Amino acid sequence: MAANAQFVLRKLADDFKQKTGIEVEVISGSSGKLSAQIKNGAPYDIFLSADMDFAQSIYADGFALSKPRVYALGSLIICSATGADIGNWKTLIRDQKTGKIAIANPVLAPYGKAAQQALNYYKIYQDVSPRLVFGESISQVNTYVLKEVVNIGFTTESLVYELSAANHFKWLKIDTRAYSPIQQGAVLLKYSNNKNFTRNKRFYDYLFSAGAKAIFGRFGYRTQ
Repeated sequence: MAANAQFVLRKLADDFKQKTGIEVEVISGSSGKLSAQIKNGAPYDIFLSADMDFAQSIYADGFALSKPRVYALGSLIICSATGADIGNWKTLIRDQKTGKIAIANPVLAPYGKAAQQALNYYKIYQDVSPRLVFGESISQVNTYVLKEVVNIGFTTESLVYELSAANHFKWLKIDTRAYSPIQQGAVLLKYSNNKNFTRNKRFYDYLFSAGAKAIFGRFGYRTQ
């Protein structure tokens, strides 16, 4: 599963277990890296990508049982754990004194691609590119932000709902006009067609249920 959704997926797995008694193992990483692993034979049953492109590629290359479906729409935010005033973030990050800015690798991570699109949309990318720090996944970006390795980061809104109220964390949503919609796609993989197929299919179907959609909603995602 995509790194941006690892926390909410654990909540979903807990809810699914309470309802069915079936355990779900959650393995997270960047969508690009997981996609490569699947194509190299990794024994995964379901792939939850942070976009539709990687999920569609898995299907097109014959590794999925059916076409990908959108399970959630993600939200990009800018944030800081250092006390930076991000109210006027477009001016703030142009200032050299702001220091390092973390985004996920745009090649591997859809939220990194969205961050790059937003920076280009506001014609900021060239100004800040020397100070960008690229995380392998959105989880690494979150670590850089929360451990104050960087002053500013672009990440998923779902991070906000993982933090305690005591955390001195500031964030703002990025205008959705600044980046392509983050349609997160799921596919049931061919590897799932084994002795546990019925269980795998039940969890895949559960991801699109009203109960799952309510949990996604509590973590900043929109559902269709």
